[in-house]
Amino acid sequence: MPETANDPIRPPGPANSSTRPPESATAPTRPLVRVTGAVRHAWALLTERPLSLYSIAVLRIGYGLLYLVFLLREFPHRDEIWGPGSPWTPDLARQLFDQTGWVSVLTLSDSRLYFELCYAAALVVSVLFLLGWRTRAVSVLFAVVVASFHARSIFMTDGGDNLVLLMALYLVLTASGRRWSLDARRAGRASGRRWLPSLPPRLGDARRTLVTAVHNCGLLVIGVQVCFLYGAAGLYKVQGGTWGAGTALHYVLNLDLFQPWPVLSHWADEQALAIAVVGYLTVLLQVAFPFVLFGRLKYPVLTMLLGMHIGIAVLMGLPLFSGAMIIADAVFLPDRFWAAAARLARRALGRTVEPQPVPEASEAPEASEAPRGTVPKQGGPVTPVPERP
Repeated sequence: MPETANDPIRPPGPANSSTRPPESATAPTRPLVRVTGAVRHAWALLTERPLSLYSIAVLRIGYGLLYLVFLLREFPHRDEIWGPGSPWTPDLARQLFDQTGWVSVLTLSDSRLYFELCYAAALVVSVLFLLGWRTRAVSVLFAVVVASFHARSIFMTDGGDNLVLLMALYLVLTASGRRWSLDARRAGRASGRRWLPSLPPRLGDARRTLVTAVHNCGLLVIGVQVCFLYGAAGLYKVQGGTWGAGTALHYVLNLDLFQPWPVLSHWADEQALAIAVVGYLTVLLQVAFPFVLFGRLKYPVLTMLLGMHIGIAVLMGLPLFSGAMIIADAVFLPDRFWAAAARLARRALGRTVEPQPVPEASEAPEASEAPRGTVPKQGGPVTPVPERP
């Protein structure tokens, strides 16, 4: 029997050495495949479907309602804050605009009638934005209204309108009218009926992809903005000696400018241990907030932040700021949470029929697909049947 080394058919060495690729050729491809897969997954997540439609609808409703209440609350003082009779006159505002680059529709005229018309238009736009009527166009008008009122008397309001301004600009990018809006109600009634000619398939797909990507990018920007806000606030507090000593809230509660109810503020200040614990917990929550968003721990954190903002609104008299922050936190709650909340609300109101959301354009069946109950179109050439003699 011949030896293996002299076998002309089987070469010496390991049995699979001729078919195994060198490790130097396969090793670099594994990280590349992982990176490519991650990029494809991120691109699909960005462009396949709009995310968190219910959360964005909550932000639209919340900020529309908040700004409407704000304008109605300041209606008796509108002239002193934004009107021609304000100590910060329109001429002073225009001088500031020349330095900062801001603009405001309220400074286009010094007429009292023009200001009243602008104020009435702002109320109407806030209502329409709240209800979700022609949301794409009205969201732009709402951003113009918030920016104009913010810039007109930038020294007259608190920090809450800064966040409302940012969110109003970000909401322009999102599809905030897809859920819980008059637009969604109208789309549900008109499903299956086309009032305008449909776009060509490729152009329609490109439009849907663009709208979805812009919506998801706007949603991402909103989330990042809130994370930066909490993280920066927590890190600034860590650097302060009063927060480290647990006495920061003591000084806050004794500021005359932030005492809407002095008796309540003094009573809260007497709870020394509770004040110290709340101060440390506030810093911990704000610093840890960006790191707990991808697990179940975010629910107790959001609940505690809700209590913190309610305390700020009541004890410090900053309802606009607290309301803006509470609404912004809602973007981190998933759609299943809002769907369950809507079901509970319908049961509490005695409604048993649940309205079905209108499917997105990307979720609709393709035109080439045959409807249910019909024979699909058969492929390939059809052989003619010869006629009978």
